[in-house]
Amino acid sequence: MLKLEHLAELLEQNRAAASARVKSFTIGGRKFDFNSGPAIMGVINLSADSWYRESVCLSAEAAIERGAVLAAQGADLVDIGAESTLAHAARHGEAAQKSKLLPVIKALRAKKILVSAETYSPRVARAALETGANVLNLTGSVNKESFKMAAAHGAAVIICYVQGPNVREVGDFDFGADPVALMRDYFSKQIESAEKAGIKGIFLDPGMGFYYRNLQDSAVRVRHQMSIFLNTFRLRELGYPICHALPHAFEFFKDEVRCAEPFFAVLAALGKADLFRTHEVPKVKAVLGTMKVF
Repeated sequence: MLKLEHLAELLEQNRAAASARVKSFTIGGRKFDFNSGPAIMGVINLSADSWYRESVCLSAEAAIERGAVLAAQGADLVDIGAESTLAHAARHGEAAQKSKLLPVIKALRAKKILVSAETYSPRVARAALETGANVLNLTGSVNKESFKMAAAHGAAVIICYVQGPNVREVGDFDFGADPVALMRDYFSKQIESAEKAGIKGIFLDPGMGFYYRNLQDSAVRVRHQMSIFLNTFRLRELGYPICHALPHAFEFFKDEVRCAEPFFAVLAALGKADLFRTHEVPKVKAVLGTMKVF
């Protein structure tokens, strides 16, 4: 059971990190000051394999409608993916991904909605940027080409922590002595490369929704996720905001699975997360708004 004593111990061991501040930057002409408060990113899944049924849109028209609804509900950005990250999900070629992504990106940008494109393919990333994407959500080992493309288009990037070539090709998760320390090392190198390419807007994503083989046991996976959420503030010492994809923990929440992301949002907020990627925008917005009252 998570208790107050655990939080007190975590803070006492990392007190200096708790006061870390992160960079503010502009996305699509809008200024984001993450030291004043977090932002919310809604989700559109264009793959039928995506398990979160409320976010699945199987036509461009449905996706465009959902994007407008997410923005109206309070999403600061909308993240669009054409291929599910689930281990059993079908793989989609670059042409198929682009045919799904690009019409939606174009239409949402026409509505002045900030758009993030989720991909690990440099070619898909380039097409998304040329169509108007404001952010690249890079779910694979990032190469310099992707950073240069993002910089050339004035786009921000979400650098995901992936132990493998991409989110669809991972094995066992290496926890090390301290998973957060491993993440810091990884992100430090990626930040250096991104800054050299000229990128101004960077988010760091610890990759809580990726399906490693040794995290299939629900209790092991959820303990890991809870720990990383609460330790988020340690990663903020790198100087950039942290993005968290909120998980579902279906095995525990069962029929109340739509309450899972708001629950994890509380832990992520306590850990000082800066960008909340969620399928449940109104619920998470309500949670963050209520916590702010304290």
